[in-house]
Amino acid sequence: MEEYEKATTVMCTVIGMDYANNLSYRACSLCERTLPDTLNDTLCKFCHNNAASSSKRLFRILVSIATDTKVLNVMCFDRAARVLFGCSADDFFHFSKLHPFAASNAAKILEGEMFRMTLSRPKNGNAQHLRAVSIVPLRSGFKPAIESLKEFYGVKPATS
Repeated sequence: MEEYEKATTVMCTVIGMDYANNLSYRACSLCERTLPDTLNDTLCKFCHNNAASSSKRLFRILVSIATDTKVLNVMCFDRAARVLFGCSADDFFHFSKLHPFAASNAAKILEGEMFRMTLSRPKNGNAQHLRAVSIVPLRSGFKPAIESLKEFYGVKPATS
């Protein structure tokens, strides 16, 4: 990890994704601080926003990637993970409720995909994984996981 003191861009292939743990977490819609997954807490402890009625989900995904020289575990937070999934964490959470194996199928869909990732060290000294700051697909025909999942499960696109 010491070679990634500054943001570094690498070409890589996704070789796995930890879908067994939650792919997302609840956050306050105002300050985006982490909230408990239970709706018992009614106020955000940081900004005192009504967390029970106005929380949202944000992605937090551990992805294994292979570069030309090594295999790395990288944490993808919301902005970067949206590139992989093509939807918000809330949308994927609700889709997964209706399709219980959606997370494991998303991992299979993304396995083998090639990306250009900008990686950086975590700002939190306790964190153990590099962060994916940005992700750009390298394949012109890349489809985010939610599009492939909707095709797989036969979900018709919503009409306005």
